[in-house]
Amino acid sequence: MTTESDRRTAVVIGGGVIGTACAHYLGRAGWRVVIVERGSIGGGSSHGNCGLVCPSHVLPLAEPGMVGQAIKSLFQRDSPFSIKPRLDPALWSWLLHFAGRCNERDMMAAGQGIQPLLTSSLELYRDLVEREGLDCEFESRGLLFAYRDPAAMDAYAATNHLMTESFACPAQRLDSAALEALEPALREDLAGGWFYHDDAHLRPDKLMRAWRSRIEADGGRIRENHDFLGFDSRNGQVVAARTSRGEVKGDLFIVAAGAWTPLLKEHLGRSLPIQPGKGYSLTMPRPAVCPTIPIIFPETRVVATPFHSGYRLGSTMEFSGYDDTIRPDRLRLLREGARPYLREPDCEPVLEEWYGWRPMTYDSLPIIDRSARYSNVVIAAGHNMLGLSMAPATGKLVAEMVTGQTPHIDPSPYRADRF
Repeated sequence: MTTESDRRTAVVIGGGVIGTACAHYLGRAGWRVVIVERGSIGGGSSHGNCGLVCPSHVLPLAEPGMVGQAIKSLFQRDSPFSIKPRLDPALWSWLLHFAGRCNERDMMAAGQGIQPLLTSSLELYRDLVEREGLDCEFESRGLLFAYRDPAAMDAYAATNHLMTESFACPAQRLDSAALEALEPALREDLAGGWFYHDDAHLRPDKLMRAWRSRIEADGGRIRENHDFLGFDSRNGQVVAARTSRGEVKGDLFIVAAGAWTPLLKEHLGRSLPIQPGKGYSLTMPRPAVCPTIPIIFPETRVVATPFHSGYRLGSTMEFSGYDDTIRPDRLRLLREGARPYLREPDCEPVLEEWYGWRPMTYDSLPIIDRSARYSNVVIAAGHNMLGLSMAPATGKLVAEMVTGQTPHIDPSPYRADRF
């Protein structure tokens, strides 16, 4: 029988949704857990994202034709994609590798790695809500793609065929009348849309509060405002994490630092090609005519998510390094991107203007693997724009890896040595 004094301690570096998921499942596996966070729990990109739990997002960002689209968008005044000009060898290396993967073979390989994390996480979220009682406004209402341009809508048919044949993830095609009938908050002059029945959504900040409460109730400890400074090691194993507020000792260490992970390369034993991809959101009360289903507007790259307790517009992809300014012109794009599609695209007052850094890998796959330097350090980072959607499966996989259980999904696509 294992007593409290026999329990080993897992220290999780990073208190976003990935780190919190790792802490949860390690706790369920019998570990005593401590989360070390440089700011506040769930205060980074896990706070103000659009809350999509989307098994439909199987295909990676790197796909055929994306290089041309990206170059064209750089010369468009109001493009949702932007790169801040600067001399940054790591960024330009990342972009070159990304360009090299914009082909069908690499796209399909990435999709085969992305799908298991998405599918597993959706089922695990249902379990967390139904059995664990996490109050996060979880709803299984699907996900809509809405189009104004008939040609753009028709062009998605090829993607839907691929999704159906290769990933068993079909969408329902809706003409203009069917789209309006399904979601009356949309304008009547749209061309139509595509509907993924199986997707879900939740409110990220409420998820993080509820998950934190559960971890603390189970005996987990949280150390906020602790900047990670490095590891103390002995005989090839880490014995403590050094922080700005002292040492945190442990037996296992999980690095789930999101977009900050590549800055820790000297502690992890390898460089990791993760770039911070800045996204923005606006949170406000629900408009009088509010969507009931989350909607993506592919032509403007804006997302509208309804919550029980509010409404959020989000998106954009800005490669500007660790720039922490909130640009009003990027927030304006969110409003303007929703306006052609919704009867009431926004409302006042704006409750929060937010940005977050997504941890972007050039192959769109996360890194879930042991460190090359220390045998008791595991990396769980680089989840791109799908951290929320992949978190439970990542946490469960990490727990399985360190306890010697048979992994519920194949971990090989997420190896760190693939780069």
